[in-house]
Amino acid sequence: MTPSMMLPQDPRLRLLTAFGAVLLVSQIGGLVTALSALAAAAALTLAQPQRPGWRRLVHLEGFLILLFVSLPFTVPGAPVASLGPLTVSAEGLLLAATLGAKVSASVLVLTLLLGGLEPARLGAALAALRVPETLVRLFVATARYRVLIGDEARRLGEAMHARGFTPRTDRHTLRTYGWLIGMLLVRALERAERVEEAMRCRGYTGRIPRLAAPRPAAREIAAAGLIVASAAALLMVDRL
Repeated sequence: MTPSMMLPQDPRLRLLTAFGAVLLVSQIGGLVTALSALAAAAALTLAQPQRPGWRRLVHLEGFLILLFVSLPFTVPGAPVASLGPLTVSAEGLLLAATLGAKVSASVLVLTLLLGGLEPARLGAALAALRVPETLVRLFVATARYRVLIGDEARRLGEAMHARGFTPRTDRHTLRTYGWLIGMLLVRALERAERVEEAMRCRGYTGRIPRLAAPRPAAREIAAAGLIVASAAALLMVDRL
């Protein structure tokens, strides 16, 4: 089986596979099993022809560092070291390592299965899985206009700096940022009104028309089942 065949291509299967795998991995309680899940997710990621999404793991570093800093000192257990009045427990270290491995494995699985899906395709998959239409519309609109509003905020910021604005810790800076946020909200509202008018002119009635998705191939169903079955097998081993 080639690397591209190791993953389902149908967006509906990708959603279900990601949800099932992350749900099963989250129930793992042992460090060895959690590290096995992380190793399996990393191996599957490295097997793909496209560039792995390691950058998303970097965003987790602050959270994982917080785990390793706080849990060893707050979870009671057998002391292994002391730092002044604080004591490092073996149970805290074990819990921090287990949580770190599970979170990293889950992020790799989500990145692998959902990272390359466009918001429109992901929204269509959610609708095909009978997710309420209102939630689908909110998701697609948020994913689309987050980028547009971000670009608008960057243009306003560049205009402020072109006029000599330099941020400081004073009242003028706070007032200027308040004006920036207010102008951004006004422009976002105006854009939303124009988009709504354009959609109604095109016959929009509250539901986004979508074509019926084809039935997933047997190979894709087998690939999805293999990933979920592997996560279930790790959970069963962990519970033995």
